[in-house]
Amino acid sequence: MKIFDKKVKLPKDAIILLPGLKVKRWFALIIMASVLAALGLTFLFRLEPLEFIVTQAKELYKIVPPEPVGALLIAIGAVLFVLAWKKTNLSMIDDEDINIKRKKDSIGELLYRKMKLDRGPKIVAIGGGTGLSMLLKGIKKLTNNITAIVTVGDDGGSSGRLREQMGVLPPGDIRNCIAALADDDDIVTKLFQYRFKTGEGLEGHSFGNLFITAMTAICGDMVSAIKESSKVLLIRGRVLPATCDDMKLYAKMEDDSIVKGESNIPEAGKRIMRLGCEPADCKAIPEALEAIHNADLIIMGPGSLYTSVISNFLVKDITRAVWSAKAKKIYVCNVMTQVGETDNYSVSDHVKTIFDHTHLDDIDDSKKNIIDAVLVNNFIPRNLAEKYEQAGSLPVEIDITELRRMGVEVVQKNLLEDSKEGLVRHSYSKVAKAIYFWYKRASKRK
Repeated sequence: MKIFDKKVKLPKDAIILLPGLKVKRWFALIIMASVLAALGLTFLFRLEPLEFIVTQAKELYKIVPPEPVGALLIAIGAVLFVLAWKKTNLSMIDDEDINIKRKKDSIGELLYRKMKLDRGPKIVAIGGGTGLSMLLKGIKKLTNNITAIVTVGDDGGSSGRLREQMGVLPPGDIRNCIAALADDDDIVTKLFQYRFKTGEGLEGHSFGNLFITAMTAICGDMVSAIKESSKVLLIRGRVLPATCDDMKLYAKMEDDSIVKGESNIPEAGKRIMRLGCEPADCKAIPEALEAIHNADLIIMGPGSLYTSVISNFLVKDITRAVWSAKAKKIYVCNVMTQVGETDNYSVSDHVKTIFDHTHLDDIDDSKKNIIDAVLVNNFIPRNLAEKYEQAGSLPVEIDITELRRMGVEVVQKNLLEDSKEGLVRHSYSKVAKAIYFWYKRASKRK
C-alpha cells in the first residue's frame, strides 16, 4: 500500500507555524497568562475552585477512560483558543482585513504575506504622471516600505484649475499614486479616481482631487491632507510631495526662448535645453529627505523626462539627498520618445540630461553617478512601432557603449504589457520584477 504517494494537505492556518511570523510567542504568552490567572483565582479563593475541579475529575476518571477524554478536551480547547484568537485578529488587523473574506485568504496566509512585505526593502520612487503610478502598482507587491516622492509642477487640467482657484498644490499626480498603492478593486479606490463628466464647475474634476483639496483646507497643509487621504484607502507605504512650495516650471529652449508652465513646455515644439522652476530655492519636506537617507533602493522614472522626473531634482535638497544616499539607484527609461520633450533621444541622452540637471557645485560627481543602472525595454512589435512613428514617437535607442562609458549598468528586459488597444506601455509587474532582481544581484556585489 503506497500511503506515501498521497499528498498531505494541511489546513491553510497551519502557515502560522512558520518561523518569523511572531505569532507562536504570543500563543505561548496567552497560555502562560491564562495559567497564572487561574492559579491566582485558586489562591484568592483559598484553593476551593482547584479542589473542586480535582475532586470532580477524580470521580469522572472512575467512569470514563481518561486518555480519550483528555485528548478530546485538549482538542476542543485548542480549537476554541485558535478560533477566538483568529476572530480577534480579524477584528484588529490593518491593511487588508476588509478584503480577507472576499479573497478567501486565511489569517495565516494574511499574516505571512504581511510579514514578507513588512520585511521588504525600503524603496523610494521619484517621479510623477502615469509612469510613477504604474511603478507603484508593481512594487507594492514586493514591500510595504514604499515612499513615493511626487512632482508638484503640474498646472493643467483639474489640478491646474484647483491650483489656480484654491491655491493648493496640484493634487492629480498625488491622487494617482495614492490610488496605485491601494487595492485597485476596492470601491473606495474607484470612487477616488472617479472623474465628473458633467456639472457646472465639476466637469473634468476627479473626486480624489476635490477630496484632497478639501482635506488640505481642513488639515491646514497638503502633507497632512495626503496622510489622511491615504488612510481612507489603507495604502501600502506613503506618498509625499517633492516640495510644499508653489513650484512653477519653465524651460529654456534651444533658441533661448523661455516657456513657462508644465503644460506649455511639450507644446512649444522646440528642443528643451534646460528646465528650471520658480521659486528657484524650493525646499523639500523633512519626511522626503529622511526616506531617501534610509532607503535601500531609489527608483527614478519612468515618465516624462523633464516634467515628471527632472522636475523633482529642481528641489536641490532632494538632489543632494539622492547623491549622498547609500541606496542602490536605478532609472527606468521610457519605451518611446515623447513628442515635445525627448524627440530623437537615446537612452544615454535621457541619462545625460538627468546628470546635467543634478550637478551641484558642492558635490564631486566625478567619483560616482546619481544613477547606478538604467532599466530599458528591449522588445517592441514592429507594427506597434510603426503606429507610434506616424505620431512622431520612436522607440528609444539603446546605445549600450555610450552608457557603459558613462559608468551606468544597462538592464535589458521585455517590459511591455499585452495591450488589446495596441498601446506601448510598461507592464507594472514586469518592471517591478526586473528592478527587484537587479537590486538583489547588485546588493550581493557589495
